[in-house]
Amino acid sequence: MLDDNLKSQLQTYLQKVTQPFEIVASLDDGDKSREMFKLLEQIAGLSDKITLRSDGRDVRTPSFALNRPGEDTGLVFAGIPMGHEFTSLVLALLQVGGHPPKVSDEVIEQIKSLDDELSFETYYSLSCQNCPDVVQALNLMAVLNPKVRHVAIDGALFQDEVEQREVMSVPSIYLNGEPFDQGRMSLEQILAKVDTGAARREAAKLNEKPSYEVLMVGGGPAGAAAAIYAARKGIRTGVATERFGGQVLDTMAIENFISVSETNGPKLAAALEEHVKQYDVDIMPLQRAVKLVPATQPGGEHEVVFESGASLKSRSLILATGARWREMGVPGEDEYRNKGVAYCPHCDGPLFKGKRVAVIGGGNSGVEAAIDLAGLVEHVTLIEFMDELRADAVLQKKLASLANVEVIKGARTTEVNGDGKRVNGLTYEERSSGELRRLDLEGIFVQIGLVPNTEWLTDSSIELSPRGEIVVDDHGMTSVPGIFAAGDVTTVPYKQIVIAMGEGSKAALGAFDYLIRL
Repeated sequence: MLDDNLKSQLQTYLQKVTQPFEIVASLDDGDKSREMFKLLEQIAGLSDKITLRSDGRDVRTPSFALNRPGEDTGLVFAGIPMGHEFTSLVLALLQVGGHPPKVSDEVIEQIKSLDDELSFETYYSLSCQNCPDVVQALNLMAVLNPKVRHVAIDGALFQDEVEQREVMSVPSIYLNGEPFDQGRMSLEQILAKVDTGAARREAAKLNEKPSYEVLMVGGGPAGAAAAIYAARKGIRTGVATERFGGQVLDTMAIENFISVSETNGPKLAAALEEHVKQYDVDIMPLQRAVKLVPATQPGGEHEVVFESGASLKSRSLILATGARWREMGVPGEDEYRNKGVAYCPHCDGPLFKGKRVAVIGGGNSGVEAAIDLAGLVEHVTLIEFMDELRADAVLQKKLASLANVEVIKGARTTEVNGDGKRVNGLTYEERSSGELRRLDLEGIFVQIGLVPNTEWLTDSSIELSPRGEIVVDDHGMTSVPGIFAAGDVTTVPYKQIVIAMGEGSKAALGAFDYLIRL
């Protein structure tokens, strides 16, 4: 399971373990149980503080628990946590073994103070880059609080269970047997949901903060770059963001970030946050902007109101709220979201193994999704509105070589069909003839571009383009003096990470120039 290089790295990490613990495996006679036990034997052989037992009685096999002597820690992996989840396994080994987590004392105290019995189950896929954040957060909660339990379940390995619970999107989280949430969640987001008073307490803290000289609304590549450039000027800088990293967190492979030949979204987002934290920047997560109140006079303070009830003021603003996946806007899409309608083929693709799916969109994202899914599912139908695909030639050539992919051009999706519980088909119109046709399938992956996150600005005096993007000038300034914008939310063409970073840097320099000229 582990090559020599990986074993060497893991052995180095396990030297940080300070207290003994045991791995308790629950196995059957299957190949996956033998594979898991081989992995666990290798891990146990790397540290004299780890013992391995194979007499577990968990109903899910294969699975294993990490327990301190004489106690049930409440941390279980059902499946073999390799792929993106290998990091989750390493962190769990270290934390159960006494190595302190890299979270604030305030968060640790908040976890320990949870007083309800919380039994979490998370369904993940090994190819999902969004799942580790959830798995690691809930594992940590189980380690720190004896009233919290967490089972991380490989959905591809326990498909009968997935079918029974109708899990069609990962990560899918259950709490005490009931659906809790879906999609990427940070530790702070989970705590805010189970600790109902947390948001109110945090809003009160934010309302007491003094005003900033520059405030970033959004923490993606544009917001992070702007924060670094502003902080380096020595001015009071803040970042209020729903989630640090933004849409980058949902990006799988990144191969065009100059000077870095290959990386992935979560890794880049973590590096961005680490870089920002090297400066005196006040980062405020879990803050969704809902209203902008521009200054009433030149040089005055602008105000941003957030969904939490918090309100922040600043002499200058940089709006970097980014964009999100565009929806089809057809009947059935909302009803069957996460019940067959998905937007992340990397995350949810393994749940459709052996099934028939459609990909909507013939640009690079759509064709890449079809190529990836073709290796997992029985058949892929790619539907493109235009008469020709818009993807790069090299991607189209690869797509054409796949035997289980069909391309339908000049087609408009008109309805998502289902049986009330899950998707069972799709209806589309042939644009040339107007004839309606139906495809029988189990999954639909939507890849038709982005829409800017500017709904909260429609009642402000900020000028927006017909597409809803913020109009900016050469310095990144909006139509309101002192308010700048950067990244995918603006009219700047080519929505790319490297461009967003450049625009964020430019907006920060523009904001600083604005401030010194007041």
